[in-house]
Amino acid sequence: MIRASFGKTAARRLLIGAGALALLTPAIAGCEAGDNAPTLEFHAAAAGTQADVNGIKISDAFVLGAPSGGTLPAGQSASLFLSLYNGGSSNDKLVSATATGSADSVTLDGGSVTLPPYTAVDLTGPSPSVVLESLSKPLTAGGYVPVTLDFEHAGTVTLQVPVEPQSYYWATYSPPASTSITSTSTASPSPSASS
Repeated sequence: MIRASFGKTAARRLLIGAGALALLTPAIAGCEAGDNAPTLEFHAAAAGTQADVNGIKISDAFVLGAPSGGTLPAGQSASLFLSLYNGGSSNDKLVSATATGSADSVTLDGGSVTLPPYTAVDLTGPSPSVVLESLSKPLTAGGYVPVTLDFEHAGTVTLQVPVEPQSYYWATYSPPASTSITSTSTASPSPSASS
């Protein structure tokens, strides 16, 4: 009697090869990133607001608040960070933003943001390119700010943007440059100051 061991040997080799490949795949996949692998970085549970509007993808939108446990008082300014991706085949532009009920105005660095086709534009910091000016109410981490973005071609979208504390992952992000109020004195010098 002659027994064929070819089928069993081929199946055994295939099984051993598949097992080795399954063990090596994670090691091979992680080699490229090295010490800068995204899995080694802290990622917050809430990554910000996401939305799509007529070919424009908005992601990771958040407002930078005060450090943990603090509150940004009314009258102050706050930084808004977000990423934009134009998935369309023609240019678009973020022409304005508003935060009705939360800030008197919103300024865009450069006045507007050009969005070339198939291109990502990151307004993600650490320095702000979008600033909520003169807050009309205090902002506390965990709250939300309604922000309306107006695009030249894609139209308008309103987002509920979370307020994140300037702590943990966002500790290196910058609040807007503060404008110092200077006062001028018109009082005359006191008589004791003269010699």
